Amino acid sequence: MIDTPTLSRRPAMLTKNRLPRYAIWAVLGAALILGAALSALIGFGITSFTLFTAAIFVLGATALTGVVEGRRRAVDRFATYLVCGAFLLAMVPLVSVIFTVLSRGLAGLSPDFLFTSMGGMTGAVDNTSVETGGPVLGGVYHGVVGTLLITLWATIISVPIGLLTAVYLVEYSHGGPLSRAITFFVDVMTGIPSIVAGLFAAAFFGLVFGPGVRTGFVAAVALSVLMIPVVVRSTEEMLKIVPNELREAAYALGVRKWRTILKVVVPTAISGIASGVTLAIARVIGETAPLLVTAGFVNTINMNVFAGWMSTLPTFIYRQLMSPTSPTNTDPSTQRAWAAALLLIIMVMLLNLGARLIARLFAPKTGR
Repeated sequence: MIDTPTLSRRPAMLTKNRLPRYAIWAVLGAALILGAALSALIGFGITSFTLFTAAIFVLGATALTGVVEGRRRAVDRFATYLVCGAFLLAMVPLVSVIFTVLSRGLAGLSPDFLFTSMGGMTGAVDNTSVETGGPVLGGVYHGVVGTLLITLWATIISVPIGLLTAVYLVEYSHGGPLSRAITFFVDVMTGIPSIVAGLFAAAFFGLVFGPGVRTGFVAAVALSVLMIPVVVRSTEEMLKIVPNELREAAYALGVRKWRTILKVVVPTAISGIASGVTLAIARVIGETAPLLVTAGFVNTINMNVFAGWMSTLPTFIYRQLMSPTSPTNTDPSTQRAWAAALLLIIMVMLLNLGARLIARLFAPKTGR
């Protein structure tokens, strides 16, 4: 018989010289101790303790990995920690805002607050509620109504303009001078401050109807100036990703271009268009500066956007903080402001969730 030579197996390089799992936890424990000690030297604080601990942990874990596993894995571990740290750092302000608004606004959010207005509320009423320890009276119903009406009219104005502009840019312009000019001005409008939009609307209607005109419709025009570039950009991107094969198939059947756009292109991109519109609404629903100069502020409900001043949630919050109902007892006004801020965050969150739901419901069906 012929002996078959046996091949010696080389140790797997992927499992050689690996740090044990407890090593990283040991480095973390040492970093916590050293971070606390260094922070105590300069006056212990959460911020200094966190920064010292994070720096010591990242440097220690990277150095230990380099000694045991090599430079390549050390660089990989350092990059991983850097990305995770950036994510956690970005989450800090978001979590802080949500926690602060929840802790301060949840106590004032009640059915009475949601379905009553500030009509008839005076400083004496707030003083009485503070002295007797009773519930805070007055609510934000007029602000909710004003926010919904103004945002609705802003959507009615901006969506047709933005949609038709995007259709022209994608389907008709073919990169001509007019399309380049439109794209340039859309980019400029995307970055203009919101107060500029409010001043534009106030000045325009002031020239037409006289100075000092403040109505919900003027505010809707100001918000539509902010919404149009968002709608144009989102719709344009959605129309660009519609496959050209769909257009060519419709043209091959003798369908005219406008009907192809109406029956083929737009329905294919409707999910992205609808979600883009929803995100545009979420972008303007919390604007304060343009509404202060276009809609004003009132304590009662105004259902007519074409006549009279109108309150919104952002202006309600601003008014309660800057001009409390009772200058001597500001706690009731502060509670109303925090409750309204929580309600505004909930509305924005629902709009973002609605955008995701719309995108999923209207997405083109795939598969057989």
